[in-house]
Amino acid sequence: MDKKLCIITGADGGMGAEETRALALAGYHVIMACYCPSKAIHVRDRLLAEIRAAAPDIEVLDIEVLGIDLANLSSVRAFADTIKARFSRVDLLMNNAGTMETGRHLTVDGLERTVSVNYVGPYLLTRLLLPLMGAGSRIVNMASCVYCVGHLDFPDFFERGRKGSFWRIPVYSNTKLAITLFTLDLAQRLRDRGIMVNAADPGIVSTEIIRMQMFFDPLTDLVFRPFIRTPRQGADTAIRLLLDEDKAGQTGHFWRSNRIIPLGEKYTRHPQMAQLWQETEKIVTPFLQ
Repeated sequence: MDKKLCIITGADGGMGAEETRALALAGYHVIMACYCPSKAIHVRDRLLAEIRAAAPDIEVLDIEVLGIDLANLSSVRAFADTIKARFSRVDLLMNNAGTMETGRHLTVDGLERTVSVNYVGPYLLTRLLLPLMGAGSRIVNMASCVYCVGHLDFPDFFERGRKGSFWRIPVYSNTKLAITLFTLDLAQRLRDRGIMVNAADPGIVSTEIIRMQMFFDPLTDLVFRPFIRTPRQGADTAIRLLLDEDKAGQTGHFWRSNRIIPLGEKYTRHPQMAQLWQETEKIVTPFLQ
């Protein structure tokens, strides 16, 4: 029998590598979908060496690296075309990749780069892979508690990240609100197909995103260090959502520390949820055809 397929974006980062490790050990054919394949190959080889050193008798692990640039929608389409040409089913999709740009950078598609990597790219990838997903498939989107301070202004959100001047923390928060609303919306749309869609909040994790490289770094480190999780701790909720049998049938939830965090009607019936879907569809439709 062919192995089940799991796709993890940003799998060469701290949490992505831990997700890759867990899913490979669970027997999945794992595709590390990464912006820099050469870096990802080194991460894959390190993971394989660590696993084999700890468990020499373990079965052959199936980890593959494929390139994808979530800041280029043509690249997302090309990646999805490759998957469709080679596989008949996608069992797990982990939209893990993320960025927090230090300045406003436009992509080739005219999108602010943080918005493309954290939201529009994952949206398009998910939409393109849905034909390969069926009952029992699981989608997990990496979210963040900062969704609660996010705000969506159209069309500024897509082109600038926010209304007014660029400020990376609000822009990042806006993308996490967008991915959270996408999770809730998509879960309802796919409920009858038996596809589970959930958002995972890793907490404050020691990854490249929070290494701010700015003058207030020492103070930031002092304040937040007691709350910072390791990549493995940060990835734990997402891994459980992907693998645990007791999560079967759970969909449309926001999870933190392996628990459902109830979202009020402010989010479950967010006044901009439908508009967000419609505006995003306008952007991605050329790549869906």
